[in-house]
Parts: sequence; C-alpha cells; structure tokens
Amino acid sequence: MKSNLSDEYENSLNESFRNNEGIYYTPENIIKDMLKNIDDVENKIFLDPCCGCGNFIIQAIDKGFSTENIYGFDTDKNAVEITKKRILEKTGFESKNIIVCDFLEFAKDINTKYDFIFTNPPWGKKLKKEIKEKFSAFYKTGKSIDTSALFFFVCLKLLNEGGKLGFLLPEAFFNISTFEDARKAALNLQIERLIDYAKPFKGLLTRAYAIILKNEKVNINTPIICETEKQKIKRNQQSFNKVPKHIFNFWTNDEENKVIEYIFSLPHITLADNAKWGLGIVTGNNNKVCKTTCEPGFVPIFRGQDITSKGLKEPKLYISEDLSDCRQVAPLELYKTNEKLVYRFISNRLVFYCDTKQNYILNSANMLILNKDFPITGQQLSDLLNSSYMNWIFSNIFHTHKILRGDLELLPLHTDYFIKNNTFDEEKYINYINIEKGINGAYRIKK
Repeated sequence: MKSNLSDEYENSLNESFRNNEGIYYTPENIIKDMLKNIDDVENKIFLDPCCGCGNFIIQAIDKGFSTENIYGFDTDKNAVEITKKRILEKTGFESKNIIVCDFLEFAKDINTKYDFIFTNPPWGKKLKKEIKEKFSAFYKTGKSIDTSALFFFVCLKLLNEGGKLGFLLPEAFFNISTFEDARKAALNLQIERLIDYAKPFKGLLTRAYAIILKNEKVNINTPIICETEKQKIKRNQQSFNKVPKHIFNFWTNDEENKVIEYIFSLPHITLADNAKWGLGIVTGNNNKVCKTTCEPGFVPIFRGQDITSKGLKEPKLYISEDLSDCRQVAPLELYKTNEKLVYRFISNRLVFYCDTKQNYILNSANMLILNKDFPITGQQLSDLLNSSYMNWIFSNIFHTHKILRGDLELLPLHTDYFIKNNTFDEEKYINYINIEKGINGAYRIKK
C-alpha cells in the first residue's frame, strides 16, 4: 500500500501542474498487473526513470528486487524524498539511487544498463519545441518527439540484452502518426503484452495502454498477448508491420486483421493529396457569439452533433453572416464551395454529410473539399464513409474518439466500383471487393 504521505502529496498537486508536467500517478493495481510476469530477479537491476512517489519502486521491492539494485529518477525533489522515505520505512535501507534530475539530460552520460525498466513517463509534458527536437536528434527518435516517446527511446538504449521494458502510455502512442517511429522501434524487439487499462486517471479523457517488451530478436512463432476490457487474444507480431502507419490495433484479432490486409492489398486510392481540408469555426465563446434564434444578418451554424448520415438536423444556433466576432475562421471559399463534406470531429464513428448549401460549421465539425479530378462525387464518398463496412475498417484500425484527418487520409477507397454503379450500395460494394459480412457484424473474405 502507498504511504499516507504519498497519497497526500499526490492529492495536493493541482490539475494545472499535472497537465504542464504530464504527471499522472499510476494506480497500484495497474503496476501489479504490468509486473505480474516478472520473476528470477536475483542480482537484477530495476529502473523507474520517472519514479514520482515511488509506486513502481515499492512494487519492485515486493517482487524481490534488492533495494541496492533499484534506481529511480525524477525532476520533483519532493516526490524523490517521499520515495526514499517509503523505501526506508519498508526495508530499513537508505537508498542513494533515487536521484533528482532531468532524466533525458542525465541519461546522455549513463553507462549502466538495466535489466528491468518499468515506468509511467510524462505524457505530453510542456517542453519547448527546440528542446524536444534537441533530445530527438541526440536519441534518434525520428518524428516521435512527445516526451513519452523520448523516454521510450532513451530506455530502449539503456535496456540490457534480454532485459524487459514496460511503459504505461497514452492511447496516441499506439495509433497516431507522430508516434510511428516509436512503434517501429518497438516492433524490432519481442513484444510480450499490449494492455488496455481504459481510463484510470481522474480528469483525463484519454485511455491508458501498456506495452511490455523484451530486448531480444523477434520470434515470429511467439505471439503477443493483447488484452482489452472485453477480451484477451493473441496476435502475430509481424501483422502490425502490415497495418497502415504500423498502428498497434491490438483490439483486432488476427482473422480480422487478415481481412484488413486483404482490403488494402486491392487497387485503391485514398484522400491523401486529393482534398482540401478545413476546420470548423472557432468563436471563442459560443454563448456570446451564437444566437438561439435567427436574427437579421444571422445564418444557421451547425455543430458536430447536428450532422447525421442522412442530413443536417434543424439548426439550434445562428451566427452573424460576416463572422466578424469569431476567433478562427477557415478561408471563406471553403465554406462557400458548391459541394463539401462536413463530418463530426469528436466521435468514435464516421458521420459525414455532403453539403451543397454552403452552410457554416462550428469546430466540433470539420470539412473537406474534393479535388476537381477526384473520380467520384462528394455524395458517393459520403455514402461510402458512412457505411457499416467503412466504420468497421475505421474502428479496427484506429479505435479512437476523434476523427482525424491523418486517419481519414489512410482509408482505402475502391472507387472503380462507381464506374458501373452511380450510387453506393454496401452489399454490392463488398461483393465487388469479394468480402462478406458475418453474423457477428465482422467482415470476411469470400471463399
């Protein structure tokens, strides 16, 4: 159990400080689960590079690590003192291996290798871009420069051959393009487990996932154990190399992923470089700028929730047609184009509408305008994107509550179907690409 002093200190940190420093202390049950397969720790060295109040370290002691072989670093001197006091209270050992420092800087000169590195690194810590880029260049992290990714690369560098690493990370690490270089680095080693811990942090909307890996050559016959709230499945590690952007879609089983591989293997196009994109209007204060009744000089403006696959709901808000009081507005020609697709931004489903009436949208929605030479119409594309089939692909790859441009630009569009079909019909479309829908709602390749 954590000490009262640790609990009190963690509870004393305000939300602003936590957000700026990327601090979210890990619940004990998650730490125990992450460490559950660790054994044979005699003479092994354990490291938590961002130890906070010592939650991982206390569990490491319980697993049998010798206190003199346990190391911890953190920038918060109060947290470090609490960790040292907890170790002393638990073991009687006064550790000198728990140190106040900037680990990313300190690690440049570390020559020690560690057998086990388990931690919950800072998520999105507010560092200046040039500082992150400096660390990225030194540790060769590619485009993955979020603080959690920087810690990940540093710890891979410090991990002994045959050693194990366990990181608790934001869901973005597993499915967002900017973390692709980190995922590729992980796929070069033997991943043992990928775990979905849902939303364990109060006030934080993002899900928390863990990756447990071993610093050894990948064995293609050793599957990854993939655990979610609903299921525990096994995935071939090589299968993640065939997912767009090396996304760790570990909520998808091997059979479903084979269907996705097949769909992407067929000739197709994507939205990448084939559309102009625009954000919805940022008013700065909807209550002040928008009206609930239509007044002279005002026009309807639609929210994400007003967009349905069948059309726009009756408007609930109105805005001055000249948009003069708004904080951020995309180029007006995007709103005024003859045909644009508007879609919900905060959503776990694709919900699109082909707008031909030059409507305005708030920033809970986004828009795209197809290039003139795009081979299908906006209505055809809207129908395809709204389909159960496309939503199945989207959820099995991205599994996110935000509809991001980068994800939409990866979706496979088999536009040749529309050469002989003016309108979209899902049954005809999936038959065209030789797949069918199963009883459970999943799709499979026809035999």
